[in-house]
Amino acid sequence: MSELARGAAVKMRIELQEPARYGMRLGEEELPLNELLGQSLQLEYLGGINCIHCQRKTNKSFAQGYCWPCFGKLAQCDSCIMSPEKCHFDAGTCREPEWGEANCMVDHFVYLANSSSVKVGITRGTQLPTRWLDQGASQALPIFRVKTRQQSGFVEDALRANVSDRTSWQAMLKGDPEPVDLPAQRDRLLKLCAAGLDALHQRFGLQAIQPLEDAEVTDIRYPVLEYPKKVKSFNLDKEPLAEGTLLGIKGQYLIFDTGVINIRKYTGYQLVLRRL
Repeated sequence: MSELARGAAVKMRIELQEPARYGMRLGEEELPLNELLGQSLQLEYLGGINCIHCQRKTNKSFAQGYCWPCFGKLAQCDSCIMSPEKCHFDAGTCREPEWGEANCMVDHFVYLANSSSVKVGITRGTQLPTRWLDQGASQALPIFRVKTRQQSGFVEDALRANVSDRTSWQAMLKGDPEPVDLPAQRDRLLKLCAAGLDALHQRFGLQAIQPLEDAEVTDIRYPVLEYPKKVKSFNLDKEPLAEGTLLGIKGQYLIFDTGVINIRKYTGYQLVLRRL
C-alpha cells in the first residue's frame, strides 16, 4: 500500500480533453487521476473537516465545505445562490455587495445539457465548460447570454415549465445518455416559452437577454472503463473507507467496482488516497 496524496479535499479539476482529464486535489497536492484507471485504490476520511473559507475546524460541513458561521454570513451560501430569481441585491440586503458585484452582476449563460436527459441550467460565463463537466453532461449548448444571475434565473424559470432543471445522478453514472439534437430542443422550447420570454425582454430590455442562435454543441467524453449496472454510493460519514478498482470518473464522481463517491460532497474533509 502506498500513499498518493493527503489533505483537505476540494472538487476535482477537470479539463475538456478527449476524454476529459481529471486532477484529484487534496491540500496543496494535485494528483492526475486518468492514469490510475484500472488500479486498486483506497480513499480514507481521517476524521477532520476544515471550512474552505476560514479554515477553522468544524464538526459538520454546510453547503459543501463551509462551517456554520460562514454558511450564515457569506453571500455565496445565501439562498439566492440556489434560487437566483430570489436575488435581493437591488434591495440593498446582499450579504456581501462586493462579492455580488463580481459574481452575480456579470454575464451568465442559460444552457441545455444532456447528462441523464435534457435539462436547463445557468452558470457564469467564466464557468463554461467547467459547469458541464462537473455535472457529467455528455452534450451541452448555451442558448442565452444574460446580464445578471437574477435575470438568468428568471429565464431558467420560464423554460423549466417545459424542461427539467435536474440531473438524475444515478442515471448519469450508469452510462452515457442517447445523443439529442440540442438545437432542435432549443427551438422547440423557445416556441413553447415565447410568451414568458417576451415578458422578460419587455421587463429588462432586449440587450439584457440575448439568444445565442449560432452557438455550437459541445460533446464531452469521460474516462470510464466500465459503468456500474447498479449505483451504490459510499458515505464517508458512516464508513471512513472507500476502496476498490477505479473503473471511471464522471462529473465529480469516482466510479469504483464497489461503489461510487461524490468528491465534491466531501469538500473540506481531510482525506488520504492510497494505492492498494
